Amino acid sequence: MKKYRIIGNMTGNSMDAIDLVLTEFEEDNMTDICSFSKPYTKNMQQNIKNLRTLVYQKSKDEIEKMAQFHEIHDLYIKEIAEAVDEMCVQNNISKETIDAIGFHGKTLDHFPPSIAALQNKTPYTLQMGSGKMLADLTSVPVVYDFRSDFVINGFEGAPLVAPHNARIANIEGDGIYFNGGNTSNFAVIQNKKVLISTDAGPFNEYTDAFIRERFDLPFDKDGIIGQKGKLEKKLLQALFDFGRAFYETKLPKSGDPAYYFKDEIFQYIKQKNFNDFDVVYTFEYFAAYIAALALSLSPADMNLPSKFILFGGGWKNPVVLSSFKALLEGKGFTLKEHKTLFKSLQNRLTSPLTIQKSQFGDFMEARLMADLAYHKLLNLPWELPETIQKKKKIVCGQIALPSTTKRQYNDKINRVSNGWDKQLK
Repeated sequence: MKKYRIIGNMTGNSMDAIDLVLTEFEEDNMTDICSFSKPYTKNMQQNIKNLRTLVYQKSKDEIEKMAQFHEIHDLYIKEIAEAVDEMCVQNNISKETIDAIGFHGKTLDHFPPSIAALQNKTPYTLQMGSGKMLADLTSVPVVYDFRSDFVINGFEGAPLVAPHNARIANIEGDGIYFNGGNTSNFAVIQNKKVLISTDAGPFNEYTDAFIRERFDLPFDKDGIIGQKGKLEKKLLQALFDFGRAFYETKLPKSGDPAYYFKDEIFQYIKQKNFNDFDVVYTFEYFAAYIAALALSLSPADMNLPSKFILFGGGWKNPVVLSSFKALLEGKGFTLKEHKTLFKSLQNRLTSPLTIQKSQFGDFMEARLMADLAYHKLLNLPWELPETIQKKKKIVCGQIALPSTTKRQYNDKINRVSNGWDKQLK
């Protein structure tokens, strides 16, 4: 069977960097060839932050009339194309040997069925990123807009990583695969099958933003700042209360920074005048807390493995990792309203717990995009547990081929942005 060499790209909600990985696929085999990460400039971070606010709950037509949107979009795509070129040059990779780029795009707004149903509204998701423009700039085919096909069919649209976790489980074994990025998500895998896949809640979201604002650093490397603080229990309660509606939503669910009330929380912190080090520690503890709490909401009849396989940069923080382990073992502090839930979770997990870092943990989300592209090129369905349960086979994504002639880029916004249901009528 033909080998496919695909570049996966991810620029997540953390807005820290453009991540790329070149992976070779041959049936069930998967090998990373090289990887590359290019930090965002502070200017681009601010541009994206401003754009999220500007386009929130806007329709495609409204967004496309915004000159600022087009300016930021084009800069964003050009930076990704430059990163692709830099990775290829540094690693002596000919782009002629690359079959495709798997491109997620930048999520600016996400309103999945689990949230939309609570408001009796139509779900949607908004990703910025023209696959055609990226294909033209790199001269490589681009596979993109993966989320739209799931939302069209009534599914959350994120997280999409579970089938990729299952591929890795062929090597690393069954367990609970837990991602710690801007948002955390997990997949429970037994007998190489995904039983459930869901977002949990904010992970690096609060910590990274606060560290940038108060310490002028990109993140709390090695938990150095957090380890100087202590748990502020009143803040822990407030963090949960602000996002309660999302944290108590049944699984599976899909998260977005809009549900975490970051601006309101930061204002609350200023009013209460908490110590900065205590705030960082509490944010890091809360990341672990919400991750474990979400796990406790998994169906009561589901057998939970005691083996945890971790991936994502957030788990490199020792405060987060040690707090998560303590909560699973019944040694961490819990809010009164959650004591029963955490006790039940501890009873469901057999002892001793095994917590390990995935050997595929670095560039996991970028590689996921490559895997999604691989499936699209072979016309294979991306089988999430909820699609399997409803017996739907969804081949997700679109393919943009490079062109040498000047053309209009009418795909800067994905197919299922706000108002998509009206456009189909």
